[in-house]
Amino acid sequence: MPQPRTRQEFKEYCLRALGAPVIEVNVDDQQVEDRIDQALQFFNDWHGNGSQRVYYKYQVTEQDKTNGYIDTNTIDRDLQTVNRVFSIGFNLQMNNIFNVRYQMALTDFYGLRTGQMNMNYFVSTMQYLEMLQQLLDPEKQVRFNKHVNRLYVDMNWQDFVTGQYLLIEGYTNVNPEDYSDAWGEPILKKYATALIKKQWGSNLSKYSGIPLPGNVTFNGERLYQEATEEITKIEEEILIKYQSPPEFMTG
Repeated sequence: MPQPRTRQEFKEYCLRALGAPVIEVNVDDQQVEDRIDQALQFFNDWHGNGSQRVYYKYQVTEQDKTNGYIDTNTIDRDLQTVNRVFSIGFNLQMNNIFNVRYQMALTDFYGLRTGQMNMNYFVSTMQYLEMLQQLLDPEKQVRFNKHVNRLYVDMNWQDFVTGQYLLIEGYTNVNPEDYSDAWGEPILKKYATALIKKQWGSNLSKYSGIPLPGNVTFNGERLYQEATEEITKIEEEILIKYQSPPEFMTG
């Protein structure tokens, strides 16, 4: 059986896992859609394959300087977090002959070629320049909330030059609509199916005890309980086995 590659195929897969079309799954289509959205949200937030590190090149506008923030909707609507913002300014340009990095690199290049210097000297020099960079122009602190969609950089925005480029590092959701292979993620299929099963049990529990032809009765409460236990186990499995490890800063 081929893996689902679209949202519709994913929905049909989950319903078949619950017994459809042999068994009528008493869940409205919109309820199924809601449970799929719920599964995707948990997958994006907690599964290591639900998000990915990204880098965006952004050009500062006059409106950004006036606002004092960057509207991240213009960059990526699925952006989850922002880790750092690098200023790609004159201090990193190598085409300025008066730049200290340019002069040091030029000297070291010819020194390395003639054998008058070694790599140890070159590495220590670059580390020294990096230390000066951190002391004189330290990395800017940023604030970002995905529900606000505004990236604040804690500095005087007038120090930015209109048209200057920034490099933004962060994490974005893996949207299955863009990356269809995500619909085939095994744990996502199990989780969405369990959520739909819980919804099914919740629907049937409203008619608990009502007899049907053939002495059949609804047992929505049992279905609901089974699904709740499955969801708990799946969430624990994701958090223990599939969650990305935290990043540590050293220095």
